[in-house]
Amino acid sequence: MSELFDDAGPAAPPLAGTGPAPVLEVRGLCVDFGVDKEWVPAAIDLDYEVNAGEVLAIVGESGSGKSASSMALLGLLPSNSRVRGSVKLNGREILHLSPAKLRQLRGNDVAVIFQEPMTAMNPVYTIGFQIVETIRLHRAVSPGAARDHALRLLELVEMPDPEKAFRSYPHQLSGGQRQRAMIAQSLSCDPKLLIADEPTTALDVTVQAEILDLMRNLRTKLDSAIVLITHDMGVVADLADRIAVMRRGRIVENGTSLQIFNNPQHEYTRALLAAVPHLGTAKDGGSVGGGAGGGEVDINAALAAATGASLEAVDGAELLRREQENAEALAHAGPDRPAGAPVLELSGVAIEYPKQGRVPAFRAVEGASLAIHEGQVLGLVGESGSGKTTIGRAAVGLLPVAEGSLKVAGLEIAGAKRRQLQALRRQVGMVFQDPSSSLNPRLPIGESIGEPMYLAGMAKGAALQQRIETLLDQVELPRSYRNRYPHELSGGQKQRVGIARALSLRPKLMVADEPTSALDVSVQATVLQLFRNLQQELGFACLFVTHDLAVIDVLADHICVMRRGRIVEQGTRDQILRNPQEPYTRRLLAAVPLPDPEKQRERRELRSQLLAAESS
Repeated sequence: MSELFDDAGPAAPPLAGTGPAPVLEVRGLCVDFGVDKEWVPAAIDLDYEVNAGEVLAIVGESGSGKSASSMALLGLLPSNSRVRGSVKLNGREILHLSPAKLRQLRGNDVAVIFQEPMTAMNPVYTIGFQIVETIRLHRAVSPGAARDHALRLLELVEMPDPEKAFRSYPHQLSGGQRQRAMIAQSLSCDPKLLIADEPTTALDVTVQAEILDLMRNLRTKLDSAIVLITHDMGVVADLADRIAVMRRGRIVENGTSLQIFNNPQHEYTRALLAAVPHLGTAKDGGSVGGGAGGGEVDINAALAAATGASLEAVDGAELLRREQENAEALAHAGPDRPAGAPVLELSGVAIEYPKQGRVPAFRAVEGASLAIHEGQVLGLVGESGSGKTTIGRAAVGLLPVAEGSLKVAGLEIAGAKRRQLQALRRQVGMVFQDPSSSLNPRLPIGESIGEPMYLAGMAKGAALQQRIETLLDQVELPRSYRNRYPHELSGGQKQRVGIARALSLRPKLMVADEPTSALDVSVQATVLQLFRNLQQELGFACLFVTHDLAVIDVLADHICVMRRGRIVEQGTRDQILRNPQEPYTRRLLAAVPLPDPEKQRERRELRSQLLAAESS
């Protein structure tokens, strides 16, 4: 989408808050990087300010300058960078402070919450040690006082068991708990400014909702200024008071959250918002993206109705009647119900991770039954650890089936010999979550796409080259890109290469494991539209694994909801997303942030009611 618009016209006016003097005041900020003896601009003449107790969201695609400009505030850029302009914290110029004064400033007055806590925290020290170290580095307190303060911070961020978390190492905590620990460390010295760099991108939808609730509560308690860097417009709608939209290093539009969402002025902002998939807007044959088109279903109203019904007293006869209706709906899923044997069929499947040394075998999936026919997309959703990816790995023969039956294209996987599995894998393609790590960096993309066909003996010589060009055409990449290496492509282009490679053997089944979670919203929309077009054109069955329910709403015909290794609910897309029966499914839906501030406020209230109903 970056190529659709020109940057003609004046820059957006300074983004000014209201009320008292701002905590952070940025004027004329420019960031450049030295590349091949030339200065390449990353941020150009940025003007904005943030007041105490206020959240400013800086949004835009990768490469727009969001993170570079924010890291420049703290001197965290590499040595080949150049920073100019003015940055004032509570009226004090901080941009060109000495390294010693900058170290004192970091953590003491300004703190950062990073995107991935597992890489930001030291794996060889406990959580408690790292928080205590931060406190004692900036405060002259005893070890005992620092420990007490660290435990209070872990309580403040609502850690389930602060004492246990204090003694734990990062790898012993879940993703949400690690993020809470990092927030506690960031708050250890009561910073005046908090920079949150994609704080929820790596989290499940339910954990993300908890962290957003936490950050909203902390903003009220601590009265700190917050700069939120993200490309997730649902998160922006949930947290932000004001928004700055960046493109190619410049702020192209700014305003309050309601102004930006309800009446965007710049064409880039309108395109960015249109690219966001909205839960409830998908229609058969429609395009990917939330758009302003008709046919939107009010998911909040549907959830509220379902929640209200679930809170009423329901006798056994009523429960039996509902189960019968649901079974009949599944048996007659519509006039286009496919005929013939399914491409993927699971019946009572249990999947185990084998014993390794002293670590006993772990059963990750129990009693799973589902079926996908030719031309269908089945969305497999749930939190991390629910068993989604495990089923995807078993479908391509990478994990053994402990119990039950798992068939792919009519071949039984359970107990299959190695030669049979090799033949099976020619029938299955897989698209991975991270395209950068799934492609060989030493091979041009043409070779990466052609390698499966060459090894399978499907094509060679001129026929192979022609097939590679056809695949590049299908994923809408120029044929000239066949000689480029992965590092020369953008994230979206690399994912297109991954899709082309997965399609190379003309698979009957495609397993897509979170293929868009690492992409920008506009790139994600383009890749999803491409994926949908290819699926309709080629007719392969698809198991689409994700925790993004808005993406599933766009792509899937049927949905399976997993929790703790079991499928708790399944049905057509409309049955699951418009009329969920299970409390867990309703909670998943209520945790999805909506890219609309007013509807997101309703969604938060609804989620609170659901949680209260489950706990009572």
